[in-house]
Amino acid sequence: MSDAISVKKRDETGTLRMRRLRKAGQVPAILYGHGRENVSLVLDVRDIKKAVHAGRHIVELTGDVSESALIKEVQWDALGTDILHLDLARVDASESVEVTIAIDFRGVAPGTRSGGIVKHVMHEVEVRCPANQLPEHLEVSINELELDDVITAGDIALPAAAELTGDPGEVVVTCVAPTIVEEPTEEEAAAAAFAEPEVIGRKAEDEESEGG
Repeated sequence: MSDAISVKKRDETGTLRMRRLRKAGQVPAILYGHGRENVSLVLDVRDIKKAVHAGRHIVELTGDVSESALIKEVQWDALGTDILHLDLARVDASESVEVTIAIDFRGVAPGTRSGGIVKHVMHEVEVRCPANQLPEHLEVSINELELDDVITAGDIALPAAAELTGDPGEVVVTCVAPTIVEEPTEEEAAAAAFAEPEVIGRKAEDEESEGG
């Protein structure tokens, strides 16, 4: 599934002009790939934010440019709230592309009933897949995750035409026993309370006194 986004070609360059575009609710972008010339574009920030937050990877460009594009890179501001720039790569529907897919964890791990804690190690994985079959996210059920069990990247169900590009043995989620921090004994606490703090320069002063 892809979103249609209206774009316009732009000739403006420079930091000040880009700031004006962003203040006007627009985002600068660059479209490239397939051995054709790069095209500078501008699009509505609401359209692209909607697509990004929905997990879309492919968008249908309309307006001054009409073709399918992969959202290759999104540049955010320092707070991660505003989109500053987009890299868009031309794609064909059946073309295989490499993308990062978010993981959607579902269910409740039975290991938590034994005192375990679910630890999410990875929140996304890299896959290669035809552009027209890219999933918005990958579901991982933890309903059978017992204490000390793990689910690896290779355990994730992928679309038929997709393949994992990373290490299938990487741990995605696990259920582990909580770390127990032992409280100090009364004797240890008392000893620590009355321990003489080290004073910087004390050794040097003592040596001077002994020498004098």
